[in-house]
Amino acid sequence: MQKIINVMAVFSFCVSGATAFGAWYLYKNSDTLIEQAREKAVKEISEAIPGIIAELMPAMPEIPNATGGAVPPSSSLPF
Repeated sequence: MQKIINVMAVFSFCVSGATAFGAWYLYKNSDTLIEQAREKAVKEISEAIPGIIAELMPAMPEIPNATGGAVPPSSSLPF
């Protein structure tokens, strides 16, 4: 029974040590990790923006080759 308790204690110590090391690693490298995440996000967004804008733009109508004649001015004034 004592051996089982000792194994559990060693396992618990290893888990606690790994947790403490992980927290220390994140604390020391948080600036680098945040900057890398920001660069990836900016890259993904800048690649996606042209496609999004292309979808939002309406289709351009064709310009006619010829137009009608001149419209004569009206003889009555609007006021």
